[in-house]
Amino acid sequence: MLDLEVVPERSLGNEQWEFALGMPFSQAISILQKHCRIIKNVQVLYSEQTPLSHDLILNLTQDGIKLLFDATNQRLKVIEVYDLSKVKLKYCGVHFNSQAIAPTIEQIDQSFGATHPGVYNAAEQLFHLNFRGLSFSFQLDSWNEAPKYEPNFALGLASLQIPHGAMVKRMHIYTGNNLQETRAPAMPLACFLGNIYAECVDVLRDKAGPLGLKLRLLTAGGGLGVMADAKVKSLERTIFFGDSCQDVLGALGSPHKVFYKSEDKMKIHSPSPHKQVPSKCNDYFFNYFTLGVDILFDSTTHLVKKFVLHTNYPGHYNFNIYHRCDFKIPLVIKRGAVWFPLEIPLAGSDWDQIQELLGHPMEKPVVLHRSSSANNTNPFGSTFCFGLQRMIFEVRPSPPTHCLYCLHTPCRGLLSSSPPTPFARLHVEGC
Repeated sequence: MLDLEVVPERSLGNEQWEFALGMPFSQAISILQKHCRIIKNVQVLYSEQTPLSHDLILNLTQDGIKLLFDATNQRLKVIEVYDLSKVKLKYCGVHFNSQAIAPTIEQIDQSFGATHPGVYNAAEQLFHLNFRGLSFSFQLDSWNEAPKYEPNFALGLASLQIPHGAMVKRMHIYTGNNLQETRAPAMPLACFLGNIYAECVDVLRDKAGPLGLKLRLLTAGGGLGVMADAKVKSLERTIFFGDSCQDVLGALGSPHKVFYKSEDKMKIHSPSPHKQVPSKCNDYFFNYFTLGVDILFDSTTHLVKKFVLHTNYPGHYNFNIYHRCDFKIPLVIKRGAVWFPLEIPLAGSDWDQIQELLGHPMEKPVVLHRSSSANNTNPFGSTFCFGLQRMIFEVRPSPPTHCLYCLHTPCRGLLSSSPPTPFARLHVEGC
């Protein structure tokens, strides 16, 4: 049984690891992988039809804990303990829930002190006791005697007389005072771990097509190496087609990995494939996982020839390898007789919305297969690549009408509406 410290508005963890609000999804996965002998039976839950409208969830079924991540920025938004019998909990080093200590209303009052009047939800028959960044839910129908509820007790406040021994059913950790309106906070300093993250990426374009990328980066730096003085710093870097390896290294630092292409499966779709002589050297990628960006270099000139921007779309073949890249493409929209500049965040759009803004492709899509191998299976199927304005949009086929996808237990619920077509990756090509 896990023994965890509760820190309101911040985290749930112990001396070895910590789930911190604002933590990226991939870091939580890394913790689970590192401690897989202790934390077992983990489920990944998300909406297949509209994954950007519902939270991305890690369900620790053995420990009664759910980690709810914001669907758009994929940072930890809420920590929910839905079964307190499976975990030990303490606050300021003192247990308020364990095998020897029951989480009753009296124990919560003793451990956490006074708070605002509670809120009663008649539909759920739950009484919510709220602290800043922390709430406890009590199930009323499990009590031996009915609660005495007075809607207008004094000074406009409702009064709910809770019977002695009422037990906590659920606990939530979040930021702010309202669980329903909470948002995932900015990534905490402890989660940077010496890496640089992309706050936003802009695709630079002119009338001829894409020119490169402008990246707004975040990093954590401290004065004289003191973590207490560390602050998040914002940087801006620009990478163009034709930049050298040295230019990219100077702007972004060393990549997390260098990948050499063994073959180019898209070469056959180029205008003159018969003119391309096989090279003795292979083109190579600089993989920046925390930026959600790949940069392709020509094997002969060692100059930038392509960018790949990853949305980290749930259900995609590369899901959880890259952090989500929040990129934008500048557009010019005509309204009446006037043209207006417009900047749309396309990382959260589906393919139909993109076509309305950029136009429809003139050619049929290329089907990209990722076949299974001896040590690697592909349960996600193929994707379609549409060419548009010197950019390639990699699109997943519309999923079946199941409401949730779980790596361990498929959900059998059905939806009546037709799902949107998910947009997974953007390939920005050079001349």
